[in-house]
Amino acid sequence: MGIGMTILELVAPVLEFIAPMVPGEIFPYFFTMEMFQRALLAAIMVTMVAGVLGSFLLIRNLALIGDGLAHVSFGGVAVGVVLGATSPLWYALVFSVISAVIIHEMQTRELLTGDASIAIFLTGMLALGLVVLRVFGGGITSDIEGYLFGSLLLIDEKSLDMIASISIFSLLSLLMLYSGLLSTTIDPLAARVQGLPVRAIGLVFSIITAAVVVSMVQVIGALLVTALLVTPAATAQLVGRSFRSCLIWTQVFGMSAIFIGLYLSAEHDSGSGAMIALVAASIFATVAILKTVILGLIKPNQNL
Repeated sequence: MGIGMTILELVAPVLEFIAPMVPGEIFPYFFTMEMFQRALLAAIMVTMVAGVLGSFLLIRNLALIGDGLAHVSFGGVAVGVVLGATSPLWYALVFSVISAVIIHEMQTRELLTGDASIAIFLTGMLALGLVVLRVFGGGITSDIEGYLFGSLLLIDEKSLDMIASISIFSLLSLLMLYSGLLSTTIDPLAARVQGLPVRAIGLVFSIITAAVVVSMVQVIGALLVTALLVTPAATAQLVGRSFRSCLIWTQVFGMSAIFIGLYLSAEHDSGSGAMIALVAASIFATVAILKTVILGLIKPNQNL
């Protein structure tokens, strides 16, 4: 039994205890049936890690790298499917890590700007995946659509173990690199003078980002990864007054998007990934509008 199923065994009694209090006709099954419990646990773990990682991505101006690596991961999934792999996500992980390292090195060596290198890999690997599937894999099947737009039913025991392993490793790594990441983000030159391994920290951060993005593909889909990786963190920046408070708010907004999105998708039989992304965007819009209105009422009009 892997780490993911071990965690599920520990939390299953809690989920079953909560089930009678959960609204809806279908959504309570996420708290009672093992197949749906796996999906719910995977979504929660991915959201926790994505919230922390997304906060760092925003302050490092790397919001687009998540989207780029998600498209790269789809290319890896396509190759894995064509080769008959039992778990195509391992191919996605290899593709994404290699791409993240190359993007980081190209940016560090100033061969290309970060955005340009991300765009090249984004379009190139997505095109590779589509071509491989059309030529060798029979086109876009329902399973492939699940990787594109997210399908919680794809999360079996092996996938949950992989997601749990990546989530725990990434979260611990980010906690260990916390001070170094902040220092190298705020003032890279000063961090280098202080003896911090700026380049190594950036490289490790890129690898962690690639791994987290791959773990998110089954939950929300390769085309919608940014919805959980960036949107909750961006929403948190609207209300947070410090980086630590932003980390807390990111978890609040991310978990809200997950639970509301899963509830609505279950009750209305819509795609889970798309609904989660829509809810996350709606929360951002609501918070942005409320903040604008409140600031307009509190602060005097500067033109008067």
